Amino acid sequence: MDFPERFSNLPVATWPRLRALLDVPSQATDVINMTIGEPRHAFPAVVGEILAANLQGFAKYPDNNGLPDLLGAISGFLNRRYGLDVPHAQICALNGTREGLYNAAMALCPETKRGKRPVILTPNPFYQVYAVAALSVGAEPVYVPATAATGHLPDFHALPDDVLDRTAIAYICSPANPQGAVADAEYWRALIKLAEKHDFIIFADECYSEIYRDTPPPGALQIARQMGAHPERVVIFHSLSKRSNLPGLRSGFCAGGPQSIAQIRQLRAYAGAPLPEPLQMVASAVWGDEAHVVENRALYHQKYRVADDILGGVSGYRSPQAGFFLWLPVGDGEQAAVKLWQQTGVRVLPGAYLSRDVAGENPGKGYIRVAMVAPTQEVQRGLTLIRDCLYR
Repeated sequence: MDFPERFSNLPVATWPRLRALLDVPSQATDVINMTIGEPRHAFPAVVGEILAANLQGFAKYPDNNGLPDLLGAISGFLNRRYGLDVPHAQICALNGTREGLYNAAMALCPETKRGKRPVILTPNPFYQVYAVAALSVGAEPVYVPATAATGHLPDFHALPDDVLDRTAIAYICSPANPQGAVADAEYWRALIKLAEKHDFIIFADECYSEIYRDTPPPGALQIARQMGAHPERVVIFHSLSKRSNLPGLRSGFCAGGPQSIAQIRQLRAYAGAPLPEPLQMVASAVWGDEAHVVENRALYHQKYRVADDILGGVSGYRSPQAGFFLWLPVGDGEQAAVKLWQQTGVRVLPGAYLSRDVAGENPGKGYIRVAMVAPTQEVQRGLTLIRDCLYR
């Protein structure tokens, strides 16, 4: 039997790879899991009540593009947060942003660009669905280093013109997973100008946009509108997973130009997995509320302070601008992860598992990613163990 070759060089997926790495005994009696970015703060109290009131909706096929209530709530969020007036037709509800980030490439990447194989750019390290999307559409994935030297954001301008001329899509995550770096307005303007020059679409993964210190990170669509960029230049992706501590709800959305969203909606009409109606009603209420987001952000502010207090003296430590990950320099991420697990019971993710080797270099190899999603006291205990085990 023949199988597709396009996926034959994929590394083992992140979580099976991590389980295999840490399948060794630990002398610790207490496990502190700081691997996955699964928020453990309380989600809004109204969720259960709204779900119960709408249970009959499970007897219906869901609206594939999103119910009017949900699209209205998302539009309201975009107006409050970014000052954007986005009509319902330019929003598509998603069953979590991972499927949206994948299917948007399926819907919008052309078969050729300037008569050649198209390129899809992705930061390196990155959220792994970006690479699979590129391979699925037959594009050439180009991994752009996002390192300390580039401010932990990809320097797309460093790429040669022949690559940029073939580029169809550029993925970027801001605030960045895993480094917590934020693309400021100047960065967005420069990237949008580059995209205008070489005619590619920016896929802005903004799932961590509501977890920040003091200043709300600017949005890609917000800056593009201010610049008067081509209306199809940017597609943004947002989620309730981090903003509202509802990763299991699988509620996200994308928004962008009318043609782009029409193409995405068309594909989803054939192959989409719409959000069940009761969950759409829950999402409508949650997107419409900001009070719980403020409370959630305050909890992360506590953890930022804890991290800075415990790790501030570590050489190379960089306090995150936003998000809830620490990107800690350790020399060798796999060795550090195993040592931590065996000696302390703390589980972390080697940075290489979020990156690809390019020219023999892996920009994540010398790091571990630490998720600060647990209650503050548990995070404090875990970070103290990390410091004492790896840095003393």
